[in-house]
Amino acid sequence: MLITLKDDLPNSKQFFDLYQTTGWKHPFTKERLFQAISNSWYSVSAYKEDELVGFGRVISDGVYQALICDLIVSSKYQGKGIGTRILCRLLDQCKENDILLVMLFSAKGKFSYYERFGFVQHSPDAPGMIWDKTKYV
Repeated sequence: MLITLKDDLPNSKQFFDLYQTTGWKHPFTKERLFQAISNSWYSVSAYKEDELVGFGRVISDGVYQALICDLIVSSKYQGKGIGTRILCRLLDQCKENDILLVMLFSAKGKFSYYERFGFVQHSPDAPGMIWDKTKYV
């Protein structure tokens, strides 16, 4: 199975269709999601012929901090190394630009996957925090 990685954005329909396979419960329209990924510092799309089967992106200041977001692989293509290829490409871009800190949020039970790439759980002495708009509206 030939999967091609491209350093580009998919079209909004392709991304929205892939995003909907995640089960993530965000009430974003196709247009808002496309706006979000368009504002990325770097993105990688994975295609099987013309079908978008995977995607990942980085938000960054381009100097010392980056956040990997929306690492998605279509369920029918999971377990075939596509997510690994995308993640490696994202990390390579960060390394090439001397980014000091690369962060991500891991789904529960997936820590060991990311540890293979050098990620470590954040220190309990300085736990991360999140502000969720939905809790305050």
